[in-house]
Amino acid sequence: MTTRPHPFSAVAVQQPFFIHGLSQITNNLYISNSEASNNKLMLSNNCITTVINVSIEVTNTFYENIQYLKVPVADSPSGRLYDFFDPITDYIHSVEMKQGRTLLHCATGVSPSATLCLAFLMKYHNMSLLEAHTWTKLCHPIIRPNNGFWEQLIQYEFKLFNKNTVNMINSPVGMIPDIYEKEFFSMRPST
Repeated sequence: MTTRPHPFSAVAVQQPFFIHGLSQITNNLYISNSEASNNKLMLSNNCITTVINVSIEVTNTFYENIQYLKVPVADSPSGRLYDFFDPITDYIHSVEMKQGRTLLHCATGVSPSATLCLAFLMKYHNMSLLEAHTWTKLCHPIIRPNNGFWEQLIQYEFKLFNKNTVNMINSPVGMIPDIYEKEFFSMRPST
């Protein structure tokens, strides 16, 4: 099996991880929590031109020369983020084509914003869902889409590539993505 060099390897090597800062995913895409998204200096220092707020509860401070979009979806397994995959990933791509930089954020930078980030990497960087998750987790270790968002991502991966690299499996706590299987069973006490 041959491994191909990752298109963003320089980003991961050079990007320090700060829970309260911006995590760089690609040259033009960042992810963060709501606190960082409202920090004018952080936005300016990272040349952010577009902020996409993926939450219901977070209000952005609007700064000059930055475009703002709101994706009003709750961080809940019943939240319907799938309907936003194509319009938001297309928008992020259009910002990238104009040499702009996009910040995706939700309240904590863990689930809804990470879900849209994974959708973008699949659609515009031709990554499988497994590759997109592995890469994004390397850049922003706290990501953990909720199980409903995982189901939507799996559906989207199949739409894009006609195959799946992540599947939902049954566990004692219900359906979980198979990439969490080892983690789940390693945390359970042995009987």
